Amino acid sequence: MAFELPDLPYAYDALGEFMSAETLEYHHDKHHQAYVDNGNKLAEAAGMADNSLEDIVRASYNTNAGLFNNAAQHYNHIHFWHWMAPNGGGKKIPGNLEAAINSDLGGYDQFKADFMAAGATQFGSGWCWIAMKDGKLEIMKTPNGENPLVHGAMPILGCDVWEHSYYIDYRNARPKYLEAFVDSLINWEYAAEMFEKASS
Repeated sequence: MAFELPDLPYAYDALGEFMSAETLEYHHDKHHQAYVDNGNKLAEAAGMADNSLEDIVRASYNTNAGLFNNAAQHYNHIHFWHWMAPNGGGKKIPGNLEAAINSDLGGYDQFKADFMAAGATQFGSGWCWIAMKDGKLEIMKTPNGENPLVHGAMPILGCDVWEHSYYIDYRNARPKYLEAFVDSLINWEYAAEMFEKASS
């Protein structure tokens, strides 16, 4: 299955002060496009061009670093664009996901503190996540392009903490970016869709 760059689900300027059009243009049009272009070449070379993206991510982990890096980042970004929405964030969480956050993560405030801490303390490039593992939600952080798929878990929500995700808007203030992501950007409806899929 050839990698293709998806369109953003909103206009470049739709996220306003929290993530600028300039950031989205560079991040989506340049960085994500590069993962798509490189991933297609490397998947072809590895004889995996017809495999599903999830299968490529799992199969290339610890066996083909170049393919894994690009395939995993393509997977991560396909969802990342949908994990954000205009007027997002805050406590507007659909019922089933909210109940799981309350029971597994100690409620919204504890989730926010732990999720932001995971993102802030990820050394170098990487991601912070809500993931489902063994039927329960947990907070994870991963380096570079790694994601919960390769750790026996399913991603529910992820935030990109590579510098290209925030440096134009926040310079080196990663915690401020994470706070804006949680308070003002999260598309909880999409996270709830991921939660329902992981739960079924």
